[in-house]
Amino acid sequence: MGRRDRRRDAVSLAVVHSRAQEGLHAPEVHVEVHLAGGLPALSIVGLPEAAVKESKDRVRAALQSARFEFPARRITVNLAPADLPKEGGRFDLPIALGILAASGQLPREPLAGLEFAGELALTGELRPVRGALPLALAARRAGRALVLPRASAAEAALVRGARILPAGHLLEVCAHLLGREPLQPAEPPAVGEVPGSAPELAEVRGQHRAKRALAVAAAGGHHLLLVGPPGTGKTLLASRLPALLPPLEEEEALEVAAVASLTGRPLNPQAWRQRPFRAPHHSSSAVALVGGGSQPRPGEISLAHHGVLFLDELPEFERRVLEMLREPLEAGRITVSRAARQAEFPARFQLVAAMNPCPCGHLGDALQPCRCTPEQVRRYRARLSGPLLERIDLHVAVPRLPLEELRGPPAGGPTTAELRARVAAARRRQLERAGRLNAALEPAELERWCRLDPGGEALLRRAMARLALSARATHRLLKVARTVADLAGAEGVAAAHLAEALSYREAMPALPP
Repeated sequence: MGRRDRRRDAVSLAVVHSRAQEGLHAPEVHVEVHLAGGLPALSIVGLPEAAVKESKDRVRAALQSARFEFPARRITVNLAPADLPKEGGRFDLPIALGILAASGQLPREPLAGLEFAGELALTGELRPVRGALPLALAARRAGRALVLPRASAAEAALVRGARILPAGHLLEVCAHLLGREPLQPAEPPAVGEVPGSAPELAEVRGQHRAKRALAVAAAGGHHLLLVGPPGTGKTLLASRLPALLPPLEEEEALEVAAVASLTGRPLNPQAWRQRPFRAPHHSSSAVALVGGGSQPRPGEISLAHHGVLFLDELPEFERRVLEMLREPLEAGRITVSRAARQAEFPARFQLVAAMNPCPCGHLGDALQPCRCTPEQVRRYRARLSGPLLERIDLHVAVPRLPLEELRGPPAGGPTTAELRARVAAARRRQLERAGRLNAALEPAELERWCRLDPGGEALLRRAMARLALSARATHRLLKVARTVADLAGAEGVAAAHLAEALSYREAMPALPP
């Protein structure tokens, strides 16, 4: 047998490091490429989905376009571990490099300290991949550099300590592995805030009680329900809440950016530290709101992680969809289970909801009479279950303003900057005292941090008897009272603080006669 025939029959193996996507995690995948004698063929095993199976055609065309030899041998690509589903085009680049290394066209040694992800165009150009930021976090933990398409490298470079090597073409990656033209590490983009982007709360006419409730909600991380006729400023007030919240810490910003990266949304460096504000339409499905699908994707509650989720026209959402919010409101995360996989997404958001008091919207409106019957109002309100409403700490009425207050000069009041400073001071007290915001206090911590004075204890007993408060509602009431005390700079929780918290428990006007 000649030398050429012996080379064709020899078995060659190369291993390239890459990563899959499983929620916010990026488990490691070993791309094993095996070349053996036999009829020319290329097969991919290891639970690949359709986009991964199609990579064989993209890889073949990309290698030929880059003037590499595509081995006329039996090629087997194994994506290990075999029980982990693989999706997307991110494995195109590691498969191509594995074929080149197994066939001797690239050295194998430089592959050991690198991880690769990228979709190949037929010309050999590299196209961006989703989830670049979770890839960078995982590569940093593994101690390897990460080679990514240039369009995905900017967001991955936000991970401090990660070594990101951007490339625009397969030939650039090969030149780096051959030591001819090393890839230069990506520089993290300049991050900051858009100057003057915070909406001004003082521009909202009147509604001083609702503004106070916004400050309480922002200070303690409490959920808020605004109830009032149409056009009274509920949406306007809700849009001002993110401006009262402090900027994201670096780790929080990384979590938010990682969730957004899974959806393929482009990174905006100017909004790096801004808290997200999501306002899905009331026709949104359960998958759109909480996440899911055959290939689990984060929903609106995860995209609002560390930010605000605003649900306008709350009763118009499908009841089944709203009931799915109950667990994330308590746990701060959502687990999506499917037959082939399970994914967990963070969902520690602050809920702000708005609704009308009745179907026509004018119950309790002094200027326009309500046209609804008591039965219509009951059916309308019954769309919201008691357990869901119980998880919302603050219920605030937003009445219609009289014409002279609406058209007259602004009545003043604290500005956004002033309220933001008060909110920040109250949050610092909570974090120094318990290490978390009041809304996240455990029941065992309430006895220590939310202890009432004698007057407050007597008021609480009367309120529990009169309003038939459950244990959960009582705990949430105490948390709000603790936040009111923190805004006032008080060490203990007095009866006045509890009285204000009680005033936020009932916002619905009485049923029509």
